[in-house]
Order: sequence, then C-alpha cells, then structure tokens
Amino acid sequence: MSQGFDPRKHVAVNPERVSYTSSTDYPGHFADEDHSWNLAEFKKRLAVRVERLSNRSIEFDLVGVDASIANAFRRILLAEVPTVCIERVYVHNNTSIIVDEVFAHRLGLVPLYVDPAFMEYLDGQPTDHNTIVFKLCAKCERRRNAPRDAKDPAQLYINHEVLSSHLEWVPQGEQFEIMKANPPVPSNPNIVLAKLRPGQEVDMELHAVKGLGKDHAKFSPVATASYRLLPKIILKKKIPPHLAEKFQSCFTQGVIKVDPRTKQVSVDESQARRETMSREVYRHPEFEGCVQLARVRDHFLFNIESEGFYPPERLLPEAIKVMRSKIRTIREAAKSLLHDISVVEDVDMAEE
Repeated sequence: MSQGFDPRKHVAVNPERVSYTSSTDYPGHFADEDHSWNLAEFKKRLAVRVERLSNRSIEFDLVGVDASIANAFRRILLAEVPTVCIERVYVHNNTSIIVDEVFAHRLGLVPLYVDPAFMEYLDGQPTDHNTIVFKLCAKCERRRNAPRDAKDPAQLYINHEVLSSHLEWVPQGEQFEIMKANPPVPSNPNIVLAKLRPGQEVDMELHAVKGLGKDHAKFSPVATASYRLLPKIILKKKIPPHLAEKFQSCFTQGVIKVDPRTKQVSVDESQARRETMSREVYRHPEFEGCVQLARVRDHFLFNIESEGFYPPERLLPEAIKVMRSKIRTIREAAKSLLHDISVVEDVDMAEE
C-alpha cells in the first residue's frame, strides 16, 4: 500500500470494494508481537469527545475501541435501555373514524416523559409500582361564535384534533408524591392521534409500563443510533496544478484545500469527518494513483437522536450501565462454572 496507509489502523476504501476490514490487534496474529489486552494501554487510547449537542440529538466520537464494542453500544441503545410506553388501552367510547386497534397502536407509539428508574417491570398484577394510568377524553363540538365564512377546522370546531396533550395522568397509590416534581406527560404534546368532527368523541383509559426495545420497537429510547468510521484521505503523489480545482470538486466542500497562489493541494484533517466517501475521485483516470481513500479503524462517529425521557447526553452512560450488568452476569456465571468444575474434580479424587 502507499505511504501513509497502515492496514493495522485503516480500512481501505477502493473503487469497487473495501479491504483490510478485520482487526489484527490480537495475540498470535503477528510473530514476536504481544497484543494481549492491557488496561493501561487501553486507557491511553480511549477517548470520548462530544462534537455536537442539542435538545434531541448528540454527535460524539468514540476512539480506541474495537468495532464489536461500538456495535454493542449501538445495539444496546436500540434495544436494551428501558423506557415507559403505553401497553394497554381500555376503550370506553370511540366514535372517531379510527378503529380501536389502530388507535391503540398509535397511542403505544407516543413517547412518554417518564423516568424508568421510578418503575418496576410488570410481572403479574398492575400496581402503582409498575403501571402508570392515563385518561384520554375528547369530544368535538361546534363553536357557536365561529365566523360565517370560516373554513379552518380550528375556527369551526372545539377539539377537532385529538392530541397527545389530551393525555391526563391519573396518579395511583404513592405515585403523586414520587413523581410530582416531574409528572408523566408525552414528550411531544402536539402529536395528532385522530381528527374529530361534531358528535364524535373518545373516552379511554391507558396503562403505561416499563419495557425494552427488543420486546417492541415502541420501547426504544432513540429515534436512531448509528455510527460510521472516520474518513481519511491519503495523497499518494502531487496533484498537477491545472487539475487542483477538479480534484477538490470530487470531495465534500471544505475537505480539500487548494492554495490560491501555488495551486498546491492538501487535506484539511479537521474537516475530514464531513467527507461522504462517494469515491467520485476514482471515476477520473487522470487521478489514478494519486489518492487512497480509507477509514480509521478504531475511530467511530456516533449520531444518536433521543426520543422520550432521556436527554441525549445521558444515553451512552445508560448503555454502559446495561453492558456492565451483562459483564457482571457473565463473570458470576464463569465463577459458578469454575466452582462446579473444582467440586467435580474433588469428588473424582476422593473416589480414586
């Protein structure tokens, strides 16, 4: 490979395929090299850097871990961080055009602002420790003082839409004292659940429970959780000055810099994350052998969109908690297995 490309650190992005995709930093792959896991070395390489943070999303870099660890965090975020969602819908009256089953499905997908730490998983009978109750009551009526020429339903009718803000929390047992600081509400009050016209109404009781995304997608705490490897552009030889601007146009704006006086081409490493890796440069024969596209093997660019109770900056720590609990379970199982083996060996020796 060309100078600058390291198959141990980089994944090669070629015109038709991707190569050097497998990690090699494990014992036995290279002769006379010790790649056994070392905590001190791991700490030196590990880094988490937040690049962008908003009310609903976060972009951060996770550096120094294997792809299996990064993917484990992604899968845990999607499927194993608990949330609270509506599970059971008791319909007392529904004269809207939406049938009960479809309405219940729509209600289940409404994200709720409820801290799962205050709740237990439902196991048997519902109680104030495992179930949160909401009421949904809305009746559409005509506005008596509506303008004669009005056509907007908001001017003509009262409650012409059933919104998520119509959900009313009904505290049970000790819930009011525990949750009064942050009462359960939908995270978005403007979700349209149904549209009504005069004479139509809905009257329902909703039971919300704690669950996991692996049981149903409605329990997933994220709208999306994804990552990609950091792009790297390696210049193998000098770009002719008369082709500098054409070469620059093959990449995302801002990634390639061209000196206005000398027309010398360089890569702006601080903007490399913006590159989409379209491989456009490989289409032009005049640039053959000039550049190698790659990705950094252990540098992951995460993008997470939160939906529900968790602020985006809290999602990764929650995923780490779940992973630690899994590791704890495996450790206890291994200890138990070793203990059972030692007991069997002691019995065999006694019999001999």
